Amino acid sequence: METVADSAFFSPLAEATRFYIVRHGQSEGNARRIFQGRLDLPLDDAGRAQARDAGAWLAEAGVDAVLSSPLARAAETGRIIAKRCAVECRLEDSLAEIDTGLFTGLGFEESRALHAEAFAAFEGASWEAVPGAEKAAALYERAMRAWSALRESALSGGRAIACVSHGGFIQWLVRATFGGRSWMPLVSTANCGVFELLVEPTGAGPAYLQWRRMNFQAPSAGP
Repeated sequence: METVADSAFFSPLAEATRFYIVRHGQSEGNARRIFQGRLDLPLDDAGRAQARDAGAWLAEAGVDAVLSSPLARAAETGRIIAKRCAVECRLEDSLAEIDTGLFTGLGFEESRALHAEAFAAFEGASWEAVPGAEKAAALYERAMRAWSALRESALSGGRAIACVSHGGFIQWLVRATFGGRSWMPLVSTANCGVFELLVEPTGAGPAYLQWRRMNFQAPSAGP
């Protein structure tokens, strides 16, 4: 497998393509401020409203393909966006959230109280330090699988492709375009925050890449 989602990785694309990475709307777990990881919690009403706002903006942007993590909070967001864009939502396992290991289902303060040593290490090294959590090497490899799926969608004719994922894993989708393999620095990811990557072929050799938006929120999508 290719090792960086860089200009060379995207060179097979023959036409300009925009990739929109979207975090899911607010879930019941977000509202409770817990580490969800692979817990399969649904959107709440605020999250559905955020997804509708994001969908309206993405429809205006001309999105013609939507992929999503299979976890409920992302899949529902994906379906709402896809409906607004008049396309189908395809589930893609590689877009799932990271496994948060020992802290899954716990809030910040509860994690600190129950697992003080692990939490102290977490504050400096993120999930790399948490027992049972998915590690950086596996996350980077999975991000490359996800980018391969997105590139395949573009090679199949998509020109504005949205994918719905999660706050933890979006860190790696962004990082893989730079070849970064450690957790730091972190990237802010709001519910229904949109990251837009423009890929333009140059006609000979590597493509031109530009991150045009980072954690953008559609009007009315909320704070």
